[in-house]
Amino acid sequence: MAPANPRVAHMAKVAFLGLGVMGFPMAGHLVKKGGHEVTVFNRTPAKAKAWTEKFGGRAASTPQTASDGQDFVMSCVGNDNDLRAITLGANGAFAGMKKGATFVDHTTASAEIARELDAEATQRGFRFVDAPVSGGQAGAENGVLTVMCGGSEEAYASAEPVIAAYARMCKRLGPAGSGQLTKMVNQICIAGLVEGLSEGIHFAKKSGLDVQAVIDTISKGAAQSWQMENRWKQMSELKAEGFGFAIEWMRKDMGICLDQARKSGAALPVASLVDQFYSRLEARGGKRWDSTAGLIQLLLKD
Repeated sequence: MAPANPRVAHMAKVAFLGLGVMGFPMAGHLVKKGGHEVTVFNRTPAKAKAWTEKFGGRAASTPQTASDGQDFVMSCVGNDNDLRAITLGANGAFAGMKKGATFVDHTTASAEIARELDAEATQRGFRFVDAPVSGGQAGAENGVLTVMCGGSEEAYASAEPVIAAYARMCKRLGPAGSGQLTKMVNQICIAGLVEGLSEGIHFAKKSGLDVQAVIDTISKGAAQSWQMENRWKQMSELKAEGFGFAIEWMRKDMGICLDQARKSGAALPVASLVDQFYSRLEARGGKRWDSTAGLIQLLLKD
């Protein structure tokens, strides 16, 4: 797999819709690293105001006015319904898109809505790329996200140099929806991995081992993972609040994965089980706990 395109895109007019923990820094990189002229929209105007005060650019009052005349429009919102609202709803972005422009969606959403929006964009004369990301808030802030893309080759080629402002890895996986399907694979793999890591650390503690010594050793072998290197300590210390990828967000993603699995006939027994574990943590008040560090708490006796 090749790294993200190192080419520096020519300055473009870009809109960014959605300034949450991911979108805020991603839009900032478009200015600082990409050198683009950026217009932002956020449902909470105060967040858009804070962004312009930090990075310059301008804020728009609706997705349509933000997208009007732009070369590229990027979005990063919560779910299918949010995405449909900002694209096709009243004052939606698609009404402001010019012919030949490219819409890039970084929301983790369903493959169905990616295909729906791709078809709508094609009918209206512009391009669409579904481009969910992995790397979390830290990856967004440091501009080193992994971006999984679906769409036509032409759409991807136009968007890749702009996405490069916040990507370490960017790749087209196939037609519209392929980016979302690949993100589902990513989350399925993580779910099983973090449960195994939780059980391993729990077992080490119960066996009287020095957990740090164990991790220092096995992290140099086949068990190594990002989660092991970056979350083992929080797991061991039972600290899961105030950082990371929240359990409620992971449950949203797992819901998308399990729904797609039902449609395609794929069996996901481990992912289904881990989703149940996350549900139990939510019931304990852990919706905002880190989805990696939180799982070990289910292994403790109440």
